[in-house]
Amino acid sequence: MSPAELDRTDPEGAVAAMVARVSNVGRWGEDDVRGTMNLIDAAKRREAAGLIRTGESFSLAQSFDMDGPQRGWRRRTNPVHTMLDTGSDAALGNQGFPHGIGGADDVIAMPLQCSTQWDGLGHIFDHGRAWNGRPAERVVTSDGDLVTGIEKVADVVVGRGVLLDVGRVVGAASGDEAGELPDGYAITTEDLERTIAVQGESARVGRGDIVVVRTGQLSRARREGWGEYAGGPAPGLSFTTAPWLHETEIAAIATDTWGFEVRPNEFDVAFQPLHQVAIPNMGLFLGEMWDPDALAAACAADGVYDFFLTAAPLPITGAVGSPVNPIAVR
Repeated sequence: MSPAELDRTDPEGAVAAMVARVSNVGRWGEDDVRGTMNLIDAAKRREAAGLIRTGESFSLAQSFDMDGPQRGWRRRTNPVHTMLDTGSDAALGNQGFPHGIGGADDVIAMPLQCSTQWDGLGHIFDHGRAWNGRPAERVVTSDGDLVTGIEKVADVVVGRGVLLDVGRVVGAASGDEAGELPDGYAITTEDLERTIAVQGESARVGRGDIVVVRTGQLSRARREGWGEYAGGPAPGLSFTTAPWLHETEIAAIATDTWGFEVRPNEFDVAFQPLHQVAIPNMGLFLGEMWDPDALAAACAADGVYDFFLTAAPLPITGAVGSPVNPIAVR
């Protein structure tokens, strides 16, 4: 199916039909709490370790500071960093420590999804159901995610990463030398497959892989200012890519945009319908606001697009998302 074939007036019907086609509910047992992270096993990690050639490493995280992209959408703010003890306190002798020792401490307050992050399995519901068919009210309460909290995968998000630089490949095909897809561009399955074909064998995608998609929107935001980067129009995956996400058996997918899927969405009245399919029904982990630019330049330089990737969430008990500092090692 192409985006043009979607019935823009019926997102609910489209979601239901897609769920029937790609659901993983029950696949790993009725008690499962890890979803597609079950697809990363010891063999996959050993394979990933063998990809390290130069030892060069890249952080795929944006900064966590008050100059970030957040502008209050859904009450999300940029991190507020406050010093509790400083060098001034030490110099003035206000800390009360003996023999001249001093120190500094600090605290940070922030929404867990204000910068580079994972969406956990308790983040999105479908008609009152959370991942694996559980009633949402029995999963996430005011005490947090009691079943599929992000801490459940804190030790497993290590494996083979694959960069799909769709911005560069599709952009080049359309004459855009900057390698940046325009806001509202819906990345299709054809675009993903074309990118893999152009990038070559190292860009093949399969079971247990963690896919990182570069659209180029973050590059543009760096140049032109944040604007509506957090919550506004963006390039992203088309709703029609759900079968590809399922059939490739990837463990997770992350993008350099705030919401992973194309915005505005592909229906007349809809809000993140691909999330509605992917998280509660496929158990697929989604990463957002990742920064693949430096990695993309290195991959383009030598033509190798797979790498060892570690991207563990903070084990925040009961959280439905987590900040992350993904590290790619080539």
